[in-house]
Amino acid sequence: MTASRTDTPTGTDTHTGPGTRSGTGGEAPGPAPTGRIVLLTTSHRVAPGLLSWPAWQALRGADRVLCADPAHPQLPYLREAGVEVEEAVPDARELVDYCATAPGRTAVVITSADGDSALTDGLARLAGSGRERMPDLELLPGAYDLPGARLLDLVQVMDRIRVECPWSSARTSEELVKYGIEEAYELVEAIEEGDREALREELGDVLLQVVFHARIAQEDPDEPFSIDDVAGGIVEKLVRRHPHIFGEEAAETAEDVRAHWLRTKAIEKRRDSVTDGVPLGQPALALAAKLASRARTAGLAVPVPEGEGEGVGYELLALAVRAAERGIEPETALRAAARTYRDAIRAAEGARPGGAGGSAGE
Repeated sequence: MTASRTDTPTGTDTHTGPGTRSGTGGEAPGPAPTGRIVLLTTSHRVAPGLLSWPAWQALRGADRVLCADPAHPQLPYLREAGVEVEEAVPDARELVDYCATAPGRTAVVITSADGDSALTDGLARLAGSGRERMPDLELLPGAYDLPGARLLDLVQVMDRIRVECPWSSARTSEELVKYGIEEAYELVEAIEEGDREALREELGDVLLQVVFHARIAQEDPDEPFSIDDVAGGIVEKLVRRHPHIFGEEAAETAEDVRAHWLRTKAIEKRRDSVTDGVPLGQPALALAAKLASRARTAGLAVPVPEGEGEGVGYELLALAVRAAERGIEPETALRAAARTYRDAIRAAEGARPGGAGGSAGE
């Protein structure tokens, strides 16, 4: 058995193994090994049974395996693999005594989702007392979260809210439309303001809208779909529209990528007009710029129509088209100008007698 070195609560070094080295030289028969307590952590975001090799080794070689949660998702797979698991609440004192009874005993505790704080606190107290001959204590991760694993938590929480919350359980996608628009605008504001904390939060709010709508869609009696269908659809689309990454096409520049994207999109959509698919409900300046962009991409030279009377709308349309031709997003540009105007209004309010405020206006 290979010796291992650990620090005791008193600050001295202890060698566990067949023996310890004495201070006068030579080998002296030290105290017998006190065994090992392994706290095995797993992730509920990983499919049960997918454990690391060190975890399986510890489980198969343990003298005793305990788990306080009888509904732990790993238990059926461990039993199928021949690992006998005691469904018991492990006690720190009892585990330490168990390991001390016979040399080299190993007890593995499969921790529950709450972390079994009573056990870990008890072990810490015994080790910290300085009066206990403690077994080796090891924290062994049995499964690690993959990137994006917390999305599984979001789906699970949304599922429960949809079932148990009186407000959320009654909502329809039509009723949530206004919230989706609001959250999108708040995300845009966070980006334009350069507020990183707000950006993180607003991205979460937008993501919630996606998960909420998908959860509602699961209940449709005629055409149900789930968040997995949504994610699967966008994955397939991204793969199709990036043949220079997932296929044999070549793209050296951003324009090459755009050409791939537009060509693939045209094949997929089979639209009768370049204006098909342009949402008319978007802000007017953005709508005008999008239509101008579609016409320009299709090689169509379409003059801006002239209106009657004051024709302010047509003047704005002409401005939006010119902005799009120069690669400027008119909606973004107007928002930036509006923020400057807002600051000027506040400055004027602060400069007048009585300070800011005054009439509430509309």
